[in-house]
Amino acid sequence: MTCNNPNCPMCHPGHDREDHDNASLPCPPIQTHTHEFAGSVQIAGPIPHNHRFAGVSSEAIPYGKSHVHAILVNTDFFFNHYHELGVRTGPAIPIKGNKHIHYVEGKTTLNFNHIHDFAFTTFIENPLQD
Repeated sequence: MTCNNPNCPMCHPGHDREDHDNASLPCPPIQTHTHEFAGSVQIAGPIPHNHRFAGVSSEAIPYGKSHVHAILVNTDFFFNHYHELGVRTGPAIPIKGNKHIHYVEGKTTLNFNHIHDFAFTTFIENPLQD
């Protein structure tokens, strides 16, 4: 990935660090951020039960004036089956400390003749950084 800054030594070899420090257009981060998440689906099925899941989202995907994340994860097993959650989060929801979370809702894949609804929020992005 290259930025539009011709003085960026990371994107345009041949320039030194001093050039980068004086550049008017900073180099964008190569990576953005992800969110951890964990939750349980709602009870459903011919034998009423639920499933648990946990994981890490994709990096940020620009969306309007905000961003979203993709989530693709399997639930745990129950009575010889599991489900997949494949969903896009909602836009960022600001919280205290200049941090944010995302609201997520949807339905699992159909398996063993049923689906499960789910709703959760992601964990705070990079919670230990100020």
